[in-house]
Amino acid sequence: MTISAPKMTIKRHLPWPLMALLWAVVVAVGAAAAVWTYQLGRNHLPGLQLQGDASEQVEQLSEQVKKLSAENERLQSASNASQNELKIAQSAQAQLATQVKNLEAEINRQKEDLAFFDSLLPTNLGAPGITIQRFKAEQAAPNQLRYRVLVMQGGGGTQQFAGNLQLSVNIVQGGKSAIINFPESNSTDLARYRLAFKYYQRVEGLLNIPEGASIKSVAVRVLDRGQVRAQQSVDL
Repeated sequence: MTISAPKMTIKRHLPWPLMALLWAVVVAVGAAAAVWTYQLGRNHLPGLQLQGDASEQVEQLSEQVKKLSAENERLQSASNASQNELKIAQSAQAQLATQVKNLEAEINRQKEDLAFFDSLLPTNLGAPGITIQRFKAEQAAPNQLRYRVLVMQGGGGTQQFAGNLQLSVNIVQGGKSAIINFPESNSTDLARYRLAFKYYQRVEGLLNIPEGASIKSVAVRVLDRGQVRAQQSVDL
């Protein structure tokens, strides 16, 4: 005995503008067929004349065809306008999302700057000498390291300080540990590491790390004529 599987019918619900458009097309086609039949009969059978009621019905159908055609055009125009409005709304939403993201990034940066300069309170200004008040390092890309550091001179700061900043990055590459110093001995970009301030100086930048290297820690030092005046390190 063979058992046949039950048949399933899937109904699809179309939006009302499309349903209205389909019904209008069906009615228009039927009316057009009636008019075409009438005209064909008149052309091939000149002696054949419809009665008054039939003639009026044909004229009414012709008017209805015109109205339905106009309604179809109106519905199609309204549908296109709705799609355009939707695209405009989606574009505006994407732009607003980008602006919100940028504002959040700016707010976070301002909060960080506020915390960054909280160390300039008088309690810290009383400590004499050169100190590193804040040091932050993070990996910006697979082969780039971003750093920010605030160097400060306490104890009144009557003398202008002039020195250099040095960063040491501890990496592991190919299973071997290594330390890369910035600036390198043959570097042509020494100006970005120079320090010259009376009260404080903020320094930030990017360091290029060899491809495939894993960063373990970063150390920063303040040098005064080759002597270490302050240092700090962070683990990544």
